[in-house]
Amino acid sequence: MIRSQMLSNKISGRLSWIITLLVPVVGLVAILDLPFYFTRTSTFIQQYLALFWGLISALIFLIIPAKKGAPREGTPFYDVILSVASICVGLYVTLYYPKILFTLGIINMPRIVLGILAVLIVLETTRRLEGWPLTIIILVFIAYALFSNYLPGILQTRGVPWRRLVIQLYLGADSLFGTPLKMGVTVVFAFVLFGAFLTSTGGSEFFVGIANSLFGRRRGGAAKAAVVASMLLGGFSASAVGNVATIGVVTIPMMKKAGYPAKFAAAVEAVSGTGDLIIPPIMGTAAFIMPEFLGVPYATVAIAALVPGILYYLGDFMQIDLRAAKIGLKPLPPEEIPALKQVLRKGWYFLVPIGLLIYTIFIIFMRPDLSALVSIAGLLIVVAFSREKRQTFKISNLLRILQGSCRFMLEMTVVCAAAGLIVGLVTYTGLGQSLAFFLTQLSGGNLLILAILTAIASTILGMGMPVTPCYILLATTAAPAMVQLGVSPLLAHLFVYYFGTFSFLTPPVCLAVYAAAAIAEAPVFSTGYQAMKLAVAGYLVPFFFLFKPGLALLGSPLHIAFSVLEGISATILIAMAVEGYFIRSMNLLERTGLLIAAISLFAPGWQTDIVAILIAIPILYIHWKRFRQMNSQTHMVS
Repeated sequence: MIRSQMLSNKISGRLSWIITLLVPVVGLVAILDLPFYFTRTSTFIQQYLALFWGLISALIFLIIPAKKGAPREGTPFYDVILSVASICVGLYVTLYYPKILFTLGIINMPRIVLGILAVLIVLETTRRLEGWPLTIIILVFIAYALFSNYLPGILQTRGVPWRRLVIQLYLGADSLFGTPLKMGVTVVFAFVLFGAFLTSTGGSEFFVGIANSLFGRRRGGAAKAAVVASMLLGGFSASAVGNVATIGVVTIPMMKKAGYPAKFAAAVEAVSGTGDLIIPPIMGTAAFIMPEFLGVPYATVAIAALVPGILYYLGDFMQIDLRAAKIGLKPLPPEEIPALKQVLRKGWYFLVPIGLLIYTIFIIFMRPDLSALVSIAGLLIVVAFSREKRQTFKISNLLRILQGSCRFMLEMTVVCAAAGLIVGLVTYTGLGQSLAFFLTQLSGGNLLILAILTAIASTILGMGMPVTPCYILLATTAAPAMVQLGVSPLLAHLFVYYFGTFSFLTPPVCLAVYAAAAIAEAPVFSTGYQAMKLAVAGYLVPFFFLFKPGLALLGSPLHIAFSVLEGISATILIAMAVEGYFIRSMNLLERTGLLIAAISLFAPGWQTDIVAILIAIPILYIHWKRFRQMNSQTHMVS
């Protein structure tokens, strides 16, 4: 018995090591479609996706125990069986998909068995990595597909036979091996690699150094540097929790040392790290899926998200500045502030891959995954010319990067596979159209009410599932309802994406807050409440661009200019209202007035701008005048 267990452990250990190296290779081959250059025959993307998913699922069964937190002393026989089954289920599609495509309507026993296995594997890997909430949601959708013919009203459909359902979920082009997994295996994987190479060569230190040199000498410099560093690195990492973990270990202790409370320091990093999912050039996984739904280039989505993303960080930055003034925080010590010239001289080559990334995506409209690989190549070339980096970057670093990228893709692949099943189930049952009609009826045709309902639904769903499946579910249900009321499809999809993203900040399930609070040793829920206050502009901006598309750079140049000016002004007023401070502390009435003025700036029509000016200017003038009087009295006394 002991000998067989040792043999099993040895086999599983070797198998997991091989898979860890194979997964990045499969991902790179998929992005570059290398077989085409040798055979001149096309390979279906589903063939790559199936192999990648099969390998990842196999690895999960080998290294993640069935019971969360259980010690992994050995690999149980059932996990070895599930691991082999995962590879077999994936290989079937990889080897036979061209034939399957032309005989998809045929129902036979091998396909039924493999389809059942595929669905069970997705459910179990989802349970192990994401827990029960997302797993239960998938099960509810499966139950709906099977028994919807018994439901009343608009939820009733003719139902789907279970044999047909498992085959469609397994082999259908818009389900398991559909758009979500395609974006995960190609685009997200490419940027995971890019972020790993950037970090391993010292990119995070470079960005933190720039942030410290630019803002360290100002009040609240430690927190401002944290925001800017997260924004700079976050634009290229596409991971909220990864950003917090990478930057937070440096910035959170720095903020606490400067005098910020632990929960505030953690909240600053959580909000700043979450912002990387909504700030171009690189956003989250769901942002790469969005162009597939809309039929537009990724650059179109990124450009539309630019101003809202900047306003999100502006609100965060302004609140930090006002808080620093309110509690009298000083700049960073001079010895902790590097000279900008020195930082740029040591790490100038990090600007090369970033420049390449922006050029290839926004100027020549290259596919994002290829842009990431081009940027990696550019980074490696400039590193080769740096003696210091050339000596420290070795083959072992490359292996660690590939293995680390594979481990990072475990959760991403599981989430994308689960999202694929949700897409397939919503599509096959027609549930998306039914719910869109229901939401339109419930809102009474009022866009603001529909937006509020959608935001609530997004927040609730975001607590139970990751951003990608949350976005996909709402993109197929709530977004069409908004489009029916005249909203641009791009803005409707951005709206649901934003509120799905804010699940990283909204308690009780707020992963970015968890990560930041752990580093800061701060209580989670008070940190989450503080994070929501810092991100209040982010919660409001999606409502505003529904009514003022100029914030998303849509419309005439004059409309865009006025919308951006109104957005900046409103964001600053919101920060003042939330912090209760301008030049001195404000009372409740003044804070309420500034909040009303801010909301008025985002309402359609020039009349509301006049209202905002009439409310805000007197409040700000009174504070400025009292400040001048206090200063003059101080000078007279002195």
